[in-house]
Amino acid sequence: MNVAVITGASSGMGRTCVEQVRSIADIVVAVDLRQPAIDGTVSLACDVADRDAVSAVTDRVRNIGTFRALIHAAGISPTMGDARRVFEVDLLGTQHILDAFEDLVVEGSAAVCFSSSAAYTLAPFVTPEIESLLLDPLALDFLERAIEASADDSRFAYAIAKVGVIRAAARAAVRWGGHGGRVTSLAPGLIDTPMGRLELQHQPEMAAMLEQTPLGRLGRPEEVAAVAAFLVSDAASFVSGIDVLVDGGQVEGSKLAGG
Repeated sequence: MNVAVITGASSGMGRTCVEQVRSIADIVVAVDLRQPAIDGTVSLACDVADRDAVSAVTDRVRNIGTFRALIHAAGISPTMGDARRVFEVDLLGTQHILDAFEDLVVEGSAAVCFSSSAAYTLAPFVTPEIESLLLDPLALDFLERAIEASADDSRFAYAIAKVGVIRAAARAAVRWGGHGGRVTSLAPGLIDTPMGRLELQHQPEMAAMLEQTPLGRLGRPEEVAAVAAFLVSDAASFVSGIDVLVDGGQVEGSKLAGG
């Protein structure tokens, strides 16, 4: 029995991804901080920032079938937590997930981890020191150094963490490839989800970003989920180690606008 795992499955893009992967897996495991209530899935509660909780998820997957696909959409936005919690959930959580699932990888296993277009916005400001820091998110002193690097600002922390997600996925692609598995990351732009609307409400610069989006609108969760589903499908069997930007052109629009 092939198993697909979706984290952040209760709402937003993660919830939409659940429906997208039903066609490629016999069993769908829906994971969120609180146990999701989604018909036709194995539903599990897990705080991805807790390595032991993540290990419990992989133990369950191991017992019910063969690991086929992972879409790691769980994460929090800058308004939802301070810099420490953003790093814990968005970056350390991703590293926990990738490390734990590596033991389950077989030929054809594939994962996609959600990064963010914020990683591209930050790119000009990523110093060699930050790049070095992101090499090992599980280092004992990582959180203290990361919080200092972000000036304890949750918005900056979010962008740094998402750069870290892209780097972590690329590293995992090399390791998983030895077992016939693939890893990519996916960077959504401004998407019409509860989290996206929360950020639009609390961060004034988001309105400018929307104006700079050439398509002139928010993305829809199903548009992102369709790309995620493609990346874990057999149709993408030679795609690994890259980040895919799904932002309606906002990053390029921002460059032209001088943002």
